[in-house]
Amino acid sequence: MREPRLSRRENYLRAVDFAYPEYVPAVISVFWPTWNTYREKLEEIAERYDLFFPGFKRGSIKYVDEPRVIYVDEYVRDPFDCLWYFRIKGYQGQVIRHPLEDWDKWRDYSLPDPDAGLPVEGGGRLIPWEEIYEKMERARETGALVVAPMPHGFFFQRLYYLRGFRNLLLDFVKRPPQIYELIEALTEYNLELVERLLRFRRIDVFSFGDDLGLQDRMPISLEKFKEFIFPAYKKIFSRAKTGGARVRLHTDGHVVEVLDQLVEAGANILNIQDRINGLGNIARSLKGRVCVDLDIDRQRLIPFGTPEEIKKYIRRVIEVLGSRKGGLMLYAEVHPPTPLENIKALAEGFMENIWLD
Repeated sequence: MREPRLSRRENYLRAVDFAYPEYVPAVISVFWPTWNTYREKLEEIAERYDLFFPGFKRGSIKYVDEPRVIYVDEYVRDPFDCLWYFRIKGYQGQVIRHPLEDWDKWRDYSLPDPDAGLPVEGGGRLIPWEEIYEKMERARETGALVVAPMPHGFFFQRLYYLRGFRNLLLDFVKRPPQIYELIEALTEYNLELVERLLRFRRIDVFSFGDDLGLQDRMPISLEKFKEFIFPAYKKIFSRAKTGGARVRLHTDGHVVEVLDQLVEAGANILNIQDRINGLGNIARSLKGRVCVDLDIDRQRLIPFGTPEEIKKYIRRVIEVLGSRKGGLMLYAEVHPPTPLENIKALAEGFMENIWLD
C-alpha cells in the first residue's frame, strides 16, 4: 500500500492553498454507534487505512452492550441557558427550551463571558482556555495541523437556539429592533472568542460550523442572508484571518444560493454536502476559487450503495472537482446501518484514487 511522502499537515495546507498537494486529503469519520456495532473488525480497517482515520488508536473507543447506555435520554443546559435533549450516545441533541423565546427576556439576558472559556454546541460547560491552548500546543509540537476550534452552530444556528426556529424566521420578516441588537451582541461575542484563540500565535486553520440549509432549499432567502447573516460572517472571518490562518466553514444542507457570499465572506475551505447541492453546481460555483471539502453522500450512497458504486463515485468526484493544483478534500461520515464492506470500500476507493502525482 502506498505511503505518502508529505506530512498530513503539509499536504492539507497545500490542498487549501492550491500549492500542488501529493494527494487529495480524505477522512472517514465513523460515528460511535457504528464503532459499537463492528468493533475489532472496524478497528482492523482503521489500522490498515490509517491515512483516512486520523487520531485513531486501537483501544481508544469504549464499547457498551446495554441499551440504556446507548439510548441516553439526557437533558443538558448549556452556558447560553438553552436546554438540550439527547437521545442516542454519540449524536447531537436538539434545543427544546429557548431562553429568548419571548423578547421580554432580552433586557435581562447575557451571553456567556468570553473569558470563562470556549462553548461547545450542546455542552454543559465552557472549556477553559488553558485546555484549548494546551491541545493546540500539542498539535504544534507533534507537527499536526493546528486548528482553532470555533464552536459548531456559532451564529445562524445559535440565533434559533436562543429564539426558536419559527420565531427567528418571523424576526427576519418583521424586523423587531431586538433582532438587530441580538445579532450585534452575538457578532461581538464571536469576535471575542476569535481574539482569545488568536493569542495562540501559530494557527493553521480556524474551523467554524453553522448549518444554513434544509434538505432541498434554504430556510431564508438570499436577501435575508445578506441582511442578517453575511455581515457577521465577514467580520468574524476577516478577524480570524489576520494572523495568516485559513478559514474553514462547515455548513450542512442545501446552500447553493449563498456559495458566492460564503466565498466573499472569506471562507478558504467549504465543507458542504454533495448530493444535496449537486456536483455540477459545486464545480461551477467553487472549483478553483476555494478548497471544497466535500461531504460524501451519507444519506443514500454510504449506507445503502454497493461497494462498487462507492468506488465509482469517488472516482467521479475527483474527476469533476479535482485538480493537480489542489482545492479538493473528501469527507465521509459513517452512520448506521452502513455495512462493514461499504466502510472498507470507502477506504479502498480513497486509496486507489486520491494520488495526484
